[in-house]
Amino acid sequence: MNTNLSLKTPRAIAPFVNLARGESPRAQLDVLFRTVGLPVIGLMVFLMLWSGVAGKIDTSLGQFPGPAQVWNQAEALYVEHVAEREKAEAFYERQDDRIAERLANDPGYEPRIHDYTGKATFFDQVITSLITVLSGFLIASIIAIPLGIITGLSRNLYAAFNPLVQIFKPVSPLAWLPLVTIVVSAVYVTDDPMFDKSFLTSMITVVLCSLWPTMINTTVGVNTVSRDLLNVSQVLRLGWLTHVVKIVLPSSIPMIFTGLRLSLGIAWMVLIAAEMLAQSPGLGKFVWDEFQNGSSDSLARIMVAVLVIGLIGFLLDRGMLALQRAMSWDKTAIMR
Repeated sequence: MNTNLSLKTPRAIAPFVNLARGESPRAQLDVLFRTVGLPVIGLMVFLMLWSGVAGKIDTSLGQFPGPAQVWNQAEALYVEHVAEREKAEAFYERQDDRIAERLANDPGYEPRIHDYTGKATFFDQVITSLITVLSGFLIASIIAIPLGIITGLSRNLYAAFNPLVQIFKPVSPLAWLPLVTIVVSAVYVTDDPMFDKSFLTSMITVVLCSLWPTMINTTVGVNTVSRDLLNVSQVLRLGWLTHVVKIVLPSSIPMIFTGLRLSLGIAWMVLIAAEMLAQSPGLGKFVWDEFQNGSSDSLARIMVAVLVIGLIGFLLDRGMLALQRAMSWDKTAIMR
């Protein structure tokens, strides 16, 4: 019965279903403790250590914030966000009223719509960073996966591309950012820009730094396709595209997704650094602005940003892992 359950129920919730049905209660409670109890214990220990150490650290801006102070600032940032949204709604309501009044007096009037120019809140910065990193990651993936497949299938192309990959792979975003900024400023010249230059600068930097893990792992995945499958392809005389779609891609998916997960983690780290250095809108700029602000609440706000950055990175990785589980033919593979 457990075997049938594992085929129909996702592995993550199977222990809980078995526990509810009363199957092997002791074993299932042990699984429940490992999956829920131990993480909770680890989190509690971390919070206790953080609180104890923070109380002993004095800085030029005051005592290092503990969990309580960070939580208070998180609530304050949410209150500020709500207040800013209310200001924006009031601005647009006043604008609509003025336009309606003007049109009533002058039906031929062509209204000019103005955007609200209030300051970006912490949550606005989070959304901006997510849009930027996902845009850069998507473009990098579109470039890296086909290149990885091609270089994996051709020894000559691999020999040609591999030196370039090894040269550019270790280059820091700190080195790419000035070059990208100069190129974007010189090339992207228009009176009606579709994207802000700061967005393009951060996104292109993310692309340049997150290409390589996906490309390398895709190449390795293509090179490790089973010889039996390659022989089957030759016997059936599959065309190149059919060979890639039917044989290469299904076998390479685990390695491709390993590269994608690495690339997404690198993209998120690179973006925060790029936003700090280029002062582009996003979480990185928020951290830098708070550091420059130097108020008594700045340290706690920076810690809020640090925790949010880590949480988002974790959620992005879990999302990619869920996508891998959905697309991989091997549903029993252990993926963490």
